[in-house]
Amino acid sequence: MIAKLKGIIDNIGEDCCIIDVNGVGYLVNMSSRSLSRLQQGEYTALLIETVIKEDNITLFGFQTPWEKEWFNTLTKIQGVGGKVCLNILSALSPAQLSQAVAAQDKSSFLRAAGVGPKLAARLVTELKDKIVTIPAEYLTGADLNTVSESETTADTTPQTKGKKKKMPEQPEETDNTYAKTEDVTSALTNLGYQKIDAYRVAAEICLKNPDADLGTLIRLALKEFNQ
Repeated sequence: MIAKLKGIIDNIGEDCCIIDVNGVGYLVNMSSRSLSRLQQGEYTALLIETVIKEDNITLFGFQTPWEKEWFNTLTKIQGVGGKVCLNILSALSPAQLSQAVAAQDKSSFLRAAGVGPKLAARLVTELKDKIVTIPAEYLTGADLNTVSESETTADTTPQTKGKKKKMPEQPEETDNTYAKTEDVTSALTNLGYQKIDAYRVAAEICLKNPDADLGTLIRLALKEFNQ
């Protein structure tokens, strides 16, 4: 099983890339969101999910553990294959996926190619207890996928030696909204509410009130519970 690849991006296609690892090219299927962050000729490290079938072996690549975790979670839903998973991850970031499921927002899933109303409804229902939690430090711009100095200098290509490749940060608005959702959820669970219910209400309140402070968001969430 291949779990990780580190090498030079040799070619970037519409839904895949070729990564050169010591002269061997691996075809890796990826979401368009992740592919847009790659640059041909640059050194990168990708997490890999290897899918083996009778007639082929397919590699799926991810830039973060949470993107990979969402991929594996989505593929457990009946009728959702690797291609549809990548379409969903192309339309929604891992944080947006967590928010959409928590808020039971079917319309967000409809943005993904190959996802119709029936599948969208089934996804939000079957995923409600499987929300992937993303660490706040990632959402505030922590560089979790920086290639270490020793790993980078081990590469023999002069143009990549000594460089660190960072994964681009999530848009600030998404970061702030998700971080607030986590804070409101924590406050509600401390008050005795079930986590799944707290997350659902918190996500909905934070999406509707992106500029509100934490105290206001908690009051709005409590008001929602008391209705």
